[in-house]
Amino acid sequence: METCSLAEGAAMSWNLKGSYVETCSCELMCPCNLSFDHGATYDFCRATLAFDIREGEVDGTDVGGRRVVTIIDTPKVMTDGNWRLGMYVDDQATDEQFDKLVQVFGGQLGGPMAALAPLVGEIVGVERAAIEMHDRGLRHRVQVGDTIEFEVEDIVPFGSEDGRPVRFDGMFHPAGSNLTMAEARRSRINAFGIQYEGKTGLSTSEFSWAA
Repeated sequence: METCSLAEGAAMSWNLKGSYVETCSCELMCPCNLSFDHGATYDFCRATLAFDIREGEVDGTDVGGRRVVTIIDTPKVMTDGNWRLGMYVDDQATDEQFDKLVQVFGGQLGGPMAALAPLVGEIVGVERAAIEMHDRGLRHRVQVGDTIEFEVEDIVPFGSEDGRPVRFDGMFHPAGSNLTMAEARRSRINAFGIQYEGKTGLSTSEFSWAA
């Protein structure tokens, strides 16, 4: 789980820098990460995306130190649309921070999330929650209240002498086009009526979002 950068959203100016980690219900590797129009392993794709914002602002509001977690439930083929989307903003956010972050991650202010917004058919919930995110070497852990807990481990290929994890380049993904592949080591996902056992995951290196 490394660094992300988001820049300039629609009518308002915003920029965020932080880290990102994800787990989903597909087996290794998630077909959706190869291409959104590939079918998922099962008859659905359920994924949890966690963002740790180290620094940034939205229309002059400082949102550094805040965390956001989104959870999606999509059809087997993501481009079919009709996604169900839920969102948690950390419970330390002020009302102003909460409102600004919901707008950014809901796609109302442009950027990568805005490109995905037409695929969303239902917002199943937006809530405050205690969000914890921890890194320990190749392992990355996320906990959201008593609804979400998962840990993924970056995959180092057999025979790798430098210990560098496997990365996919040229992806279409809201977090970036170059992501580290990971495997879920444990998971407990039950949020907004969306339940699954994580099988795989992603963590990211430097990337940039722009509207």
